[in-house]
Amino acid sequence: MITNTNQLDLDKPYFYTDYLLWKFQECVELFKGKIFKMNPTPSSYHKRISLNLTGFIWKSFKKKQCNLYVDPFDVRLFDKKKSIIDKEIYIVVQPELCDVCDVNKIDEKGAIGSPDLIIEILSPENSKKEMKYKFDLYEETQVLEYWIVNPADKIIFIFLLKDNQFISLLPLIEEDTIKSQLFPQLDFCLEDIFN
Repeated sequence: MITNTNQLDLDKPYFYTDYLLWKFQECVELFKGKIFKMNPTPSSYHKRISLNLTGFIWKSFKKKQCNLYVDPFDVRLFDKKKSIIDKEIYIVVQPELCDVCDVNKIDEKGAIGSPDLIIEILSPENSKKEMKYKFDLYEETQVLEYWIVNPADKIIFIFLLKDNQFISLLPLIEEDTIKSQLFPQLDFCLEDIFN
């Protein structure tokens, strides 16, 4: 039984079936089989932004078919050409927030397949992971809309999937209003998120 991340060979690729057997306290994600340790508890400001976003998005979706999930929530991603059976899945992420409109993608373990919307909030310890690694994973696995929230600068970057690639919209600053192209009901002022 694996009870500590030090028992794992970090050079070895792991799959979701391995992930399910681990019994340690640390939260980890799998990026194409490679283990990434999640950061310690985020700052209170980070959590307040997450809670504000959760409130606005939940209100916007409560009468829609889409469902909002907050971390910790396992999202198993896969290449469309590959099988979706657990022993072949080697990408498991825990986005800050995600919205899933297809109820068939939800099971007792979390989500299987790409959410429609993923939101990640940067912190000093995770900015490279969110900006590079997760951006590439989410684009490759066909997440339709991806937001990167930068609390330090009070900016939100929004990326839409077009022709299998993310296109960037203009960055939104604190005085702006978010109007999602994919989800027009998401319409709120950034100032309410950051304050």
